[in-house]
Amino acid sequence: MTFRTGTRTRVLVLVAAVAVLGAVALASMLHASARAERRDEVQPGGPRVTAGRVTLTAPGRMVFRNMAWGPHRDELTSVPAADPAAPRTASGVKCLRFYAASGTGVCLQAAHGPVTDTYRAVILDENLHVTRRYDVPGIPSRARVSPSGHYAAWTAFVGGDSYAGTDFSTRAAIADVRTGELIPSLESFRIVKDGRAYRAADVNFWGVTFAADDRTFYATLATKGRTYLVRGDLRTRTVTTLRTNVECPSLSPDGTRIAFKKRVPGLPKDAPWRLYVLDLRTLRETPLAEPRSVDDQAVWKDTRTLLYALPGDYGADLYELPSDGTGKPRRVSTAAVSPAFP
Repeated sequence: MTFRTGTRTRVLVLVAAVAVLGAVALASMLHASARAERRDEVQPGGPRVTAGRVTLTAPGRMVFRNMAWGPHRDELTSVPAADPAAPRTASGVKCLRFYAASGTGVCLQAAHGPVTDTYRAVILDENLHVTRRYDVPGIPSRARVSPSGHYAAWTAFVGGDSYAGTDFSTRAAIADVRTGELIPSLESFRIVKDGRAYRAADVNFWGVTFAADDRTFYATLATKGRTYLVRGDLRTRTVTTLRTNVECPSLSPDGTRIAFKKRVPGLPKDAPWRLYVLDLRTLRETPLAEPRSVDDQAVWKDTRTLLYALPGDYGADLYELPSDGTGKPRRVSTAAVSPAFP
């Protein structure tokens, strides 16, 4: 059998292309493997991290997920709240997302399997011992604990991988850590939208934040291409819409304001958000002095200061900013995410 010149040329081009693609794939695998190995090595100039005892009741401390390369990457670490750049004490407990209040912590973790990963939420006591475990149906995204420490909430992606897209679904769950009772999805709650009962197949919730009364919470509801701030009631299992274009709310310690991210027209589709604060009494919103897009659920350090994460060299860095719209952002900690002041 003989090949025509054109056929032979096409075959040779195809073989060459396959060889190039194979080489590229192999190089990518080797690069990824080498990068993964380097993550276990301490990087020059990075934060100093040493193993030690971490608790959720030590006064004046900030606890967060350490993202610095080295043997303590992804572990919960502790530093003085007044000096976030200080040497870190690592606990040995690894989390993808974390939050804590009143001696109770919620830690969202990955369980690595031979084919795919699964995820779980574990409830931690003041000494970081696991008291309860819950399955999480997708990739962990947000976590919160009520001021009393009695309730924990988390959000997971169950489809897609970015809030900036349209093809995603989320599940927001709330657990009573005293009894173990789990509300696996806020989609089971009755929705009151614009004063009327509302039902839709495309409803999604994310970004729960709790009030101090162990009853009221706030969250984001999305439906029909719009997002809403909702106030929830754990007793009546009802959520009520309050305002449009509010995502990832975070209630201030005094319960009077909501920090949130807002989509601003004219910004790029992959970086559409700016930080704002909403006064719950007047519903007046204040833009904050952060010019970059923030894809995070901000944390109140105190009644005047917000903390949030932005991309950094090793995953994310923490920044702080006044909550009244003044000042300018200041980086307070590198290679860190999910801060809490328990």
